[in-house]
Amino acid sequence: MKFNKYDLGQLDKGQIVEVTLSGSAANVRLMDSSNLSAYRNGRQHRYYGGLMTRSPARISVPRSGRWFVTVDMNGLRGSTRSAVRVLPSPLPPLREIPLASMPSLIHAPDPGAIDDAEKSYDVFVSHASEDKDAVVRPLAEALRAEGLSVWFDEFELRIGSSLRRTIDKGIANSRFGVVVLSHAFFGKGWPEYELDGLVTRSVGDGEQVLLPVWHNVSKSEVVAHSPSLADKLARSTATHTVDEIASEIADVIRAAVSSPVA
Repeated sequence: MKFNKYDLGQLDKGQIVEVTLSGSAANVRLMDSSNLSAYRNGRQHRYYGGLMTRSPARISVPRSGRWFVTVDMNGLRGSTRSAVRVLPSPLPPLREIPLASMPSLIHAPDPGAIDDAEKSYDVFVSHASEDKDAVVRPLAEALRAEGLSVWFDEFELRIGSSLRRTIDKGIANSRFGVVVLSHAFFGKGWPEYELDGLVTRSVGDGEQVLLPVWHNVSKSEVVAHSPSLADKLARSTATHTVDEIASEIADVIRAAVSSPVA
Protein backbone atom coordinates (compact mmCIF):
# COMPACT_ATOMS: atom_id res chain seq x y z
CA MET A 1 0.00 0.00 0.00
CA LYS A 2 1.34 3.39 -0.97
CA PHE A 3 1.07 6.26 1.44
CA ASN A 4 2.78 9.47 2.44
CA LYS A 5 4.13 9.57 5.98
CA TYR A 6 4.88 12.70 8.02
CA ASP A 7 6.86 12.44 11.24
CA LEU A 8 5.59 15.30 13.43
CA GLY A 9 7.91 14.58 16.33
CA GLN A 10 6.98 15.22 19.94
CA LEU A 11 3.68 17.08 20.30
CA ASP A 12 1.73 18.27 23.30
CA LYS A 13 -1.89 17.47 23.99
CA GLY A 14 -4.18 20.00 22.33
CA GLN A 15 -1.79 21.06 19.57
CA ILE A 16 -3.40 21.28 16.14
CA VAL A 17 -2.21 19.38 13.05
CA GLU A 18 -3.29 20.90 9.73
CA VAL A 19 -3.45 18.76 6.59
CA THR A 20 -3.79 20.36 3.15
CA LEU A 21 -4.67 18.47 -0.02
CA SER A 22 -4.45 19.58 -3.64
CA GLY A 23 -6.44 17.15 -5.74
CA SER A 24 -8.80 14.33 -4.81
CA ALA A 25 -10.06 13.37 -1.40
CA ALA A 26 -7.74 11.17 0.66
CA ASN A 27 -7.58 9.08 3.82
CA VAL A 28 -5.83 10.97 6.58
CA ARG A 29 -4.70 9.33 9.80
CA LEU A 30 -3.03 10.81 12.88
CA MET A 31 -1.33 7.95 14.76
CA ASP A 32 1.29 7.20 17.38
CA SER A 33 4.28 4.98 16.56
CA SER A 34 2.71 1.64 17.61
CA ASN A 35 -0.44 2.21 15.55
CA LEU A 36 1.67 3.42 12.63
CA SER A 37 3.53 0.10 12.70
CA ALA A 38 0.25 -1.82 12.74
CA TYR A 39 -1.12 0.29 9.86
CA ARG A 40 2.01 -0.25 7.81
CA ASN A 41 1.75 -4.01 8.25
CA GLY A 42 -1.94 -4.13 7.41
CA ARG A 43 -3.06 -4.92 10.94
CA GLN A 44 -5.87 -3.39 12.95
CA HIS A 45 -4.91 0.03 14.26
CA ARG A 46 -6.36 3.12 15.89
CA TYR A 47 -6.14 6.58 14.40
CA TYR A 48 -7.62 10.09 14.50
CA GLY A 49 -8.92 11.56 11.26
CA GLY A 50 -10.65 9.78 8.38
CA LEU A 51 -11.73 10.50 4.82
CA MET A 52 -10.75 14.08 4.09
CA THR A 53 -12.92 15.71 1.44
CA ARG A 54 -12.30 19.36 2.25
CA SER A 55 -8.99 21.11 2.57
CA PRO A 56 -7.49 22.10 4.87
CA ALA A 57 -8.50 19.83 7.74
CA ARG A 58 -7.37 20.18 11.35
CA ILE A 59 -6.92 17.43 13.92
CA SER A 60 -6.32 18.03 17.62
CA VAL A 61 -3.56 15.96 19.24
CA PRO A 62 -5.32 13.82 21.89
CA ARG A 63 -2.35 13.36 24.22
CA SER A 64 1.30 14.29 24.45
CA GLY A 65 3.78 12.05 22.62
CA ARG A 66 5.35 11.39 19.24
CA TRP A 67 2.86 11.54 16.38
CA PHE A 68 2.71 10.74 12.68
CA VAL A 69 0.31 11.56 9.86
CA THR A 70 -0.31 9.27 6.89
CA VAL A 71 -2.14 10.17 3.69
CA ASP A 72 -3.26 7.43 1.29
CA MET A 73 -5.71 6.81 -1.58
CA ASN A 74 -6.78 3.30 -0.54
CA GLY A 75 -10.25 2.65 -1.98
CA LEU A 76 -10.30 6.02 -3.77
CA ARG A 77 -9.78 7.16 -7.34
CA GLY A 78 -7.60 9.93 -8.61
CA SER A 79 -4.52 11.38 -7.03
CA THR A 80 -3.63 14.12 -4.61
CA ARG A 81 -0.70 15.98 -3.18
CA SER A 82 -0.53 16.65 0.53
CA ALA A 83 1.18 18.92 3.02
CA VAL A 84 1.13 18.72 6.80
CA ARG A 85 2.09 21.24 9.42
CA VAL A 86 1.67 21.74 13.16
CA LEU A 87 0.03 25.06 13.91
CA PRO A 88 1.77 27.33 16.40
CA SER A 89 0.53 26.84 19.94
CA PRO A 90 -1.41 29.74 21.45
CA LEU A 91 0.26 31.89 24.03
CA PRO A 92 -0.41 31.00 27.66
CA PRO A 93 -3.36 32.79 29.26
CA LEU A 94 -2.70 36.43 30.00
CA ARG A 95 -1.81 36.94 33.64
CA GLU A 96 -2.88 40.30 34.90
CA ILE A 97 -0.25 42.33 36.70
CA PRO A 98 -1.14 42.32 40.41
CA LEU A 99 -1.52 45.64 42.14
CA ALA A 100 1.05 44.46 44.68
CA SER A 101 3.71 44.66 41.94
CA MET A 102 3.36 48.46 41.91
CA PRO A 103 4.62 49.54 45.38
CA SER A 104 4.39 53.21 44.45
CA LEU A 105 0.58 52.91 44.57
CA ILE A 106 0.94 53.07 48.36
CA HIS A 107 2.38 56.19 49.92
CA ALA A 108 2.24 57.59 53.41
CA PRO A 109 -0.05 60.61 53.81
CA ASP A 110 1.92 63.83 53.93
CA PRO A 111 1.74 65.07 57.57
CA GLY A 112 2.54 68.59 56.45
CA ALA A 113 -0.50 68.66 54.17
CA ILE A 114 -2.97 67.61 56.86
CA ASP A 115 -4.58 70.19 59.09
CA ASP A 116 -5.46 69.38 62.68
CA ALA A 117 -9.14 69.16 61.68
CA GLU A 118 -8.38 66.67 58.94
CA LYS A 119 -7.48 62.99 59.08
CA SER A 120 -5.69 60.59 56.81
CA TYR A 121 -7.53 58.03 54.70
CA ASP A 122 -6.78 54.63 53.24
CA VAL A 123 -8.31 55.30 49.81
CA PHE A 124 -9.08 58.42 47.80
CA VAL A 125 -11.55 58.16 44.87
CA SER A 126 -11.76 60.69 42.02
CA HIS A 127 -14.77 60.44 39.70
CA ALA A 128 -17.36 62.14 37.56
CA SER A 129 -20.65 62.61 39.37
CA GLU A 130 -22.50 60.73 36.59
CA ASP A 131 -20.70 57.54 37.64
CA LYS A 132 -21.52 57.88 41.30
CA ASP A 133 -24.51 55.53 41.40
CA ALA A 134 -23.23 52.89 38.99
CA VAL A 135 -19.64 52.54 40.15
CA VAL A 136 -18.24 55.01 42.64
CA ARG A 137 -20.65 54.66 45.55
CA PRO A 138 -20.69 50.81 45.29
CA LEU A 139 -16.89 50.86 45.16
CA ALA A 140 -16.67 53.18 48.16
CA GLU A 141 -19.08 50.98 50.09
CA ALA A 142 -17.14 47.85 49.15
CA LEU A 143 -13.94 49.50 50.35
CA ARG A 144 -15.59 50.46 53.62
CA ALA A 145 -16.84 46.88 53.97
CA GLU A 146 -13.20 45.82 53.76
CA GLY A 147 -12.57 47.98 56.83
CA LEU A 148 -10.89 50.85 54.98
CA SER A 149 -11.47 54.55 55.47
CA VAL A 150 -12.44 56.20 52.17
CA TRP A 151 -12.05 59.81 51.02
CA PHE A 152 -15.25 59.96 48.93
CA ASP A 153 -15.96 63.53 47.90
CA GLU A 154 -19.21 63.85 45.97
CA PHE A 155 -18.09 66.63 43.72
CA GLU A 156 -18.67 67.22 40.00
CA LEU A 157 -15.54 67.37 37.89
CA ARG A 158 -14.97 70.83 36.42
CA ILE A 159 -12.27 72.37 34.28
CA GLY A 160 -9.95 74.52 36.34
CA SER A 161 -7.24 74.53 38.95
CA SER A 162 -9.75 73.85 41.75
CA LEU A 163 -10.03 70.25 40.57
CA ARG A 164 -6.30 69.79 40.72
CA ARG A 165 -6.15 71.27 44.25
CA THR A 166 -8.99 69.00 45.39
CA ILE A 167 -7.36 65.91 43.94
CA ASP A 168 -3.92 66.84 45.29
CA LYS A 169 -5.44 67.30 48.72
CA GLY A 170 -7.13 63.91 48.59
CA ILE A 171 -3.98 62.19 47.38
CA ALA A 172 -1.87 63.88 50.05
CA ASN A 173 -4.22 62.67 52.80
CA SER A 174 -4.69 59.11 51.48
CA ARG A 175 -2.63 55.96 51.19
CA PHE A 176 -4.15 54.84 47.88
CA GLY A 177 -5.75 56.77 45.02
CA VAL A 178 -8.34 55.65 42.46
CA VAL A 179 -9.54 57.56 39.38
CA VAL A 180 -12.70 56.26 37.66
CA LEU A 181 -12.32 56.95 33.93
CA SER A 182 -15.48 56.96 31.82
CA HIS A 183 -17.21 58.83 29.00
CA ALA A 184 -18.59 61.18 31.64
CA PHE A 185 -15.11 61.81 32.99
CA PHE A 186 -13.67 62.50 29.54
CA GLY A 187 -16.78 64.52 28.64
CA LYS A 188 -15.89 67.13 31.23
CA GLY A 189 -13.52 68.76 28.78
CA TRP A 190 -10.36 67.15 30.03
CA PRO A 191 -8.93 65.97 26.64
CA GLU A 192 -6.88 69.17 26.46
CA TYR A 193 -5.78 68.75 30.06
CA GLU A 194 -2.81 66.60 30.96
CA LEU A 195 -4.85 63.58 32.09
CA ASP A 196 -1.70 61.76 32.96
CA GLY A 197 -1.27 64.21 35.81
CA LEU A 198 -4.32 62.70 37.51
CA VAL A 199 -2.80 59.25 37.71
CA THR A 200 0.93 59.91 37.82
CA ARG A 201 3.01 62.25 39.92
CA SER A 202 6.69 62.85 39.76
CA VAL A 203 7.87 60.44 42.44
CA GLY A 204 11.52 59.64 41.77
CA ASP A 205 11.49 58.56 38.12
CA GLY A 206 7.75 59.09 37.66
CA GLU A 207 6.21 56.13 39.45
CA GLN A 208 2.48 55.49 39.20
CA VAL A 209 0.66 56.61 42.35
CA LEU A 210 -2.99 56.33 41.28
CA LEU A 211 -4.97 53.40 39.93
CA PRO A 212 -7.24 54.10 36.92
CA VAL A 213 -10.52 52.16 36.88
CA TRP A 214 -11.99 52.01 33.38
CA HIS A 215 -15.79 52.10 33.29
CA ASN A 216 -17.52 51.42 29.95
CA VAL A 217 -14.52 52.67 27.97
CA SER A 218 -12.19 50.73 25.69
CA LYS A 219 -8.44 51.03 25.47
CA SER A 220 -8.75 52.79 22.11
CA GLU A 221 -11.01 55.40 23.70
CA VAL A 222 -8.54 55.97 26.52
CA VAL A 223 -5.73 56.19 23.97
CA ALA A 224 -7.69 58.86 22.07
CA HIS A 225 -7.66 61.07 25.17
CA SER A 226 -4.24 60.22 26.57
CA PRO A 227 -1.94 57.58 25.03
CA SER A 228 0.30 57.51 28.08
CA LEU A 229 -2.68 56.98 30.36
CA ALA A 230 -3.72 53.84 28.47
CA ASP A 231 -0.44 52.12 29.38
CA LYS A 232 -0.89 52.51 33.12
CA LEU A 233 -1.68 49.56 35.35
CA ALA A 234 -5.48 49.65 35.61
CA ARG A 235 -8.62 47.70 36.38
CA SER A 236 -11.82 47.63 34.31
CA THR A 237 -15.44 47.20 35.40
CA ALA A 238 -15.84 45.07 32.25
CA THR A 239 -13.57 42.38 33.69
CA HIS A 240 -13.73 43.01 37.45
CA THR A 241 -16.57 43.62 39.85
CA VAL A 242 -16.31 46.52 42.28
CA ASP A 243 -16.01 43.94 45.07
CA GLU A 244 -13.01 42.33 43.34
CA ILE A 245 -11.35 45.71 42.83
CA ALA A 246 -12.00 46.69 46.44
CA SER A 247 -10.67 43.38 47.72
CA GLU A 248 -7.42 43.71 45.75
CA ILE A 249 -6.92 47.29 46.93
CA ALA A 250 -7.57 46.21 50.52
CA ASP A 251 -5.00 43.40 50.22
CA VAL A 252 -2.37 45.85 48.98
CA ILE A 253 -3.07 48.35 51.76
CA ARG A 254 -3.04 45.70 54.50
CA ALA A 255 0.25 44.32 53.21
CA ALA A 256 1.77 47.80 53.15
CA VAL A 257 0.55 48.60 56.66
CA SER A 258 1.80 45.30 58.09
CA SER A 259 5.15 45.57 56.28
CA PRO A 260 5.94 49.28 55.94
CA VAL A 261 8.75 50.20 53.60
CA ALA A 262 11.64 51.89 55.38
